[in-house]
Amino acid sequence: MLTHRASDVRGRIIQAATALFSRQGFHGTSTREIARLAEVSEVTIFRYFEHKDDIFWSALDACFDSIRTRLESLDRSAKRDNPEIMLPQLISVLVDIATYSPEMIRLMAVALLELRGKAEDLCRENLTPLFAAISAYLSKNIETGTVRNLNPAIVTAAIALTVIVQPELSKLINGNGLSHLGSREAIDEYSSFWLNVLVPSAT
Repeated sequence: MLTHRASDVRGRIIQAATALFSRQGFHGTSTREIARLAEVSEVTIFRYFEHKDDIFWSALDACFDSIRTRLESLDRSAKRDNPEIMLPQLISVLVDIATYSPEMIRLMAVALLELRGKAEDLCRENLTPLFAAISAYLSKNIETGTVRNLNPAIVTAAIALTVIVQPELSKLINGNGLSHLGSREAIDEYSSFWLNVLVPSAT
């Protein structure tokens, strides 16, 4: 029972840290604020974490944890299926990350901008399975002529940026975007766009 309570306290600290770090950045967030939001004392925080950095890395790792299983299953399935089936699945994972895990994206940005070093290793370790799966899938389909002969690394980056950045950028460009769509509609819109770009028969 004691272990369960300890786990709850640690989880509350990580949850509070995720909310604050993603909103205020690493340097703009104090352990006192984390303690207050988690409803624990600052002393309690340092029973679970030696340094503020440790809290941040645990928060980012917890965000990655929420998508890790799905990334692993996607990596296994990305060796088969034609683009009309596989591309929506790949885009679905990206849309879900952008829609349901915005804190993860913000924490990655904070890590890369404010902390660097370990941030690059952690992001690479957790996101490489997704990007490698997309790139390998594209490469295989380029070889068979199913997909246009485009640089798979550039296309992978472009697909990821389309899903993650486009909704906000499109507001600046024409005052609206896909952010008002439900995730299913967004997946359909992005999939249709990229199938038209990538698959010769789709144009």
